[in-house]
Amino acid sequence: MAVHESSDSQSPGQLKRSISLGQLIFFGLVFIGPAAAVGIFGTLDAQSGGAVATVYAIATLVMAFTASSYMRMSREVPRAGSVFAYADAGIGPRAGYVSGWMILLDYLLIPSVAYLFTGIALNSLFPAIPVWVFVAAAVVGTTALNLAGVRVASRVITAVVLLEVFVLALVLVFGIYFIATEGPARGWLTPFTGVDGFSIAAVLGAVAIAVLSFLGFDALATFAEETKGRATMVGRATLLCLIIAGLLFIAQSYVGALLFPVSPAELQANPELQGPAYYTAVEESLGSWLHWLLALSKAAGAAFAAMVGQGAGSRIIMDMARERRLPHVFAKVSERTGVPARSILLAAGGNVVVAVWAATQANGLDILSSIVNVGALSAFILLHVSVIGYYLVKRKASVPGRWFSHGVVPAVGAVLLVVVLASSSQLALLIGLIWFVIGVGVAVLDRRRKTPA
Repeated sequence: MAVHESSDSQSPGQLKRSISLGQLIFFGLVFIGPAAAVGIFGTLDAQSGGAVATVYAIATLVMAFTASSYMRMSREVPRAGSVFAYADAGIGPRAGYVSGWMILLDYLLIPSVAYLFTGIALNSLFPAIPVWVFVAAAVVGTTALNLAGVRVASRVITAVVLLEVFVLALVLVFGIYFIATEGPARGWLTPFTGVDGFSIAAVLGAVAIAVLSFLGFDALATFAEETKGRATMVGRATLLCLIIAGLLFIAQSYVGALLFPVSPAELQANPELQGPAYYTAVEESLGSWLHWLLALSKAAGAAFAAMVGQGAGSRIIMDMARERRLPHVFAKVSERTGVPARSILLAAGGNVVVAVWAATQANGLDILSSIVNVGALSAFILLHVSVIGYYLVKRKASVPGRWFSHGVVPAVGAVLLVVVLASSSQLALLIGLIWFVIGVGVAVLDRRRKTPA
């Protein structure tokens, strides 16, 4: 069993061990975003026929299985490469490369989605300024913080999480009071049953997008080489972040649905209304002052969520480069700040290009969200297979047996993810398939180059 010693020392070119359990939880919460459901509420409401609370309940359950596999593998393989390292250890080098390749699609695009949320939130307050301008400014500012090092970033992140939770609490309290006194805009149970009836296909299609809100708890695994405690710390923080986020998402989506007067059918017909839907509901029901507070906190929260995502992506790039699966130049770690600066800049370049493009498209948020999830879900499926391979096939763990936790649980998690993945849009699946084929091709060619004649 891999042991993660606590140490603040740093060898030249290595990541600094400076992150505590509390800081790790705040990293996870800011990446997930306590108010993440706000940004895609309109999209989920339209996709699910109004059953947004059910969507998040199912998404939380699906992610719980994934969190379990992350807990097990992060303890045994405490490396910054996350699923790249886990699949490498549990299945083999080729599967490791493909897993890393698929999760890169996730981590290169998740920050772009979060930056887009920032642009949408600020544009709702300053409509004269295009969304892409806010997006570009957010990328530059947060990249600078990432380059400054983990200690600097963690201080800012703590303040942002506390601010976002406080504002979200205000929205929920005032929202519940308004609904209790004025009555709901929809039926009390419609956030669970749907407005015009329940459709499992529609709900699963929305779950494929809703899991985007949770893509952040898994990023904690990429900081495994920078934590000051045992390797089990990553697993504990992962589970806590998932539970807290799931409860917050169900609560805010339930209240938002009861405040929102526009029907899911109307949202489907007018996709431009989906992005600002939650802000519209808050302003029309609770007042513009709360809309401003929510938009500003969400803008800050999304930007710093993107920052953590960018940092996580850069560490996967670094680990893959360290193992010679990407150009080795990206494996370098700054001796002054202890961060992979070159990998951060590479990730930031991809973030700004994708986010600015999406900001200029009417349905950019929907398209980008779906594509991100295909990469993440594919990597998560390989993660579950890695658990089975590591514990039951290769039997590398110090604790033998436990066929249920090491076999049945990850197998069920993988099946659930396959069902959700199959519900993704055709465009997202096509792009994900192309990305997957490229990754497999590179893995095969790389293997041939390393095979002696």
